[in-house]
Amino acid sequence: MKQQIGERPRGLRRMGQIVLQAGVLALLVVMVSPARAADDRAVKSRVAPVYPEIAKRMKIEGAVKVEAKIDPAGKVTDAKAVNGNRILSSAAEDAVRKWKFEPGSGDAMVNVEVDFTLGQ
Repeated sequence: MKQQIGERPRGLRRMGQIVLQAGVLALLVVMVSPARAADDRAVKSRVAPVYPEIAKRMKIEGAVKVEAKIDPAGKVTDAKAVNGNRILSSAAEDAVRKWKFEPGSGDAMVNVEVDFTLGQ
């Protein structure tokens, strides 16, 4: 089948569809991203973590980064360790769930760091 003058090759048309789909997907990701952006809400009250007994015996110290979801009233609704020693992670998550933050206009994601040092 010969190509007529002014007609696009089929491969080029398919490539255009793929580029369009990728652009729409990228736009959707950009539109949804601000909802998960980290907020800078101030901490009103902190609860110290309970140092895990095994971590004390093994003399494990360090920081655990926790991502916390905060409701409009400032209450932590979810906490998940994203970085740090696994032995300390659960204690860090439990402590952050008890923290209180300044109220805001909506839900927010806040990244906090919980330090574990022997001799606390």
